[in-house]
Amino acid sequence: MPETQTTAARICPDCDGFASVAITLGGRDQHGHLRTITAHCKACDGTGLKRRSSARVEVSA
Repeated sequence: MPETQTTAARICPDCDGFASVAITLGGRDQHGHLRTITAHCKACDGTGLKRRSSARVEVSA
């Protein structure tokens, strides 16, 4: 049986695809909800995917 090869994953190497997280600040508000803030991965801007290289290619004619 031939082996199938998969393409390389496009997951951000900095956050492993977990690009946004909720961090509790401790305590609860007056309605009983946890106070949280959201943090996003700076490397992928919260998408969880690798950024494409922005290298410019110049062609001379």
